Amino acid sequence: MRRLSIPEYAMALAHVASLRSEDPYRKVGAVALDFDNRVIGTAYNGLAPGYNAPEGFWDDREARRKFMLHAEVNLCSLFTRGTVKLVACTTMPCTSCMQMLCAYGVREVYYRDVYPESEASLLAEHYGIRLVRMTDYPQLIEGVAP
Repeated sequence: MRRLSIPEYAMALAHVASLRSEDPYRKVGAVALDFDNRVIGTAYNGLAPGYNAPEGFWDDREARRKFMLHAEVNLCSLFTRGTVKLVACTTMPCTSCMQMLCAYGVREVYYRDVYPESEASLLAEHYGIRLVRMTDYPQLIEGVAP
């Protein structure tokens, strides 16, 4: 049996992290690995820690969007600049999140789903960051035992 590559490992962890998101419209997970390929942290999109959404909050996607913290924002709260080599996200970082990953010195970003409004590719090219779409990695399938 083939051993997972580091990017495949990271994407699988990001996928698992996304399962924690309470957002019914878009579940995004992210993981950060240091320069020795150790996991620094995992995160997902959602509301600020400790905030309990009132009844009906999730019903209006547009109204609640401004309150959502992106997975990458939550992830960057777990490390300091220059300590992370690789970030894997289930969705391509939006422009703002990619700017933040650039500022934190991340060297490689892997993602699964395209986010059409993002200028992540332009930022990655400008700052010399490796940005790679990865759709082939192990994923958990609900109801199927490993």
